[in-house]
Amino acid sequence: MAKASSRKPPETPPDPMPARIEPCVAMLVDKPPKGRQWAFEVKWDGYRLALHVEPGRVRIITRGGYDWTDRFASIATEARQLGHATMILDGEAVVFDDKGRSDFGLLQRALGRKPSLHDPREILFFAFDLLYLDGRDLRRLPLSERRRLLESIVVAGRAGVIRLSEEVEADGDEFFRIACEHGLEGIVAKRRDKPYQSGRRPDWQKIKCVCRDSFVIVGYEPSTMPGAIGRLLLAARKGEGLVYVGGCGTGWTFQESVKLRDLLDTIATDQPAVGLRRKGAVFTRPMLVAEAEYRAWTQDGKLRHPSFKGIRERADDATVFAISPDP
Repeated sequence: MAKASSRKPPETPPDPMPARIEPCVAMLVDKPPKGRQWAFEVKWDGYRLALHVEPGRVRIITRGGYDWTDRFASIATEARQLGHATMILDGEAVVFDDKGRSDFGLLQRALGRKPSLHDPREILFFAFDLLYLDGRDLRRLPLSERRRLLESIVVAGRAGVIRLSEEVEADGDEFFRIACEHGLEGIVAKRRDKPYQSGRRPDWQKIKCVCRDSFVIVGYEPSTMPGAIGRLLLAARKGEGLVYVGGCGTGWTFQESVKLRDLLDTIATDQPAVGLRRKGAVFTRPMLVAEAEYRAWTQDGKLRHPSFKGIRERADDATVFAISPDP
């Protein structure tokens, strides 16, 4: 009689750790979906980041694939203390206002200051997904399983700069109503039973109290107030180029407007980036991006009631609003 083998079955080789994962992006819809298969979270108003804990280093990668580790040093430092040699967290960096709401403008100011002028721990990272852990690529697992593992690492109510973006057990319509009443940007709905897939997916949906997107600054119209801006001229991506989507004339103080005009004057040009004629306008090279809130789009493709919320360099083009090319 043959003896049973004492050999252990071979261990499953570890999954290679991705250098970068293209993020899953929520589709914008008008109202929350129905059904127990949907999980709901707050829609954070900040920078989408992937937090990579790797052997010997931590990297923080933007939605567009840029390494911004040095800008979020306190988050990178704390990531080493989570107890795992390798992992990838998907989440959002935010700064809270005095009412406990995430505020993109405050985040921009915190990132723009010299390190000595602000507490780096005011920038928080809210983790909402776990994509890789200790040699295992988790993207093929359903969201419910990924969340279970995430919550064992970043527990609910955890103090520190890395926190859990908690799921809210509530009816979607009711949660959305309350979120808007409290001045939040909106909510996100995710299918509990679906794997993680890169790109814009119907498995993740966002419902906004107001619309908020990034647009390229292509110029400005001077204000009647000396040295200030009357309106920013904004453009969206369309195919390989840019298309004008209207002007934005609110959302800043007079002092902020003067500083913004001084900045734009350094990149003024005689060659507009869009096909636009405006008497008295100052056109600029398309190097800066404005974050703007707005209510809707007009029938002729312009922003309705836009309000300025912040500015950054045009490095991460993945976040600039894109209009579908004409068929």
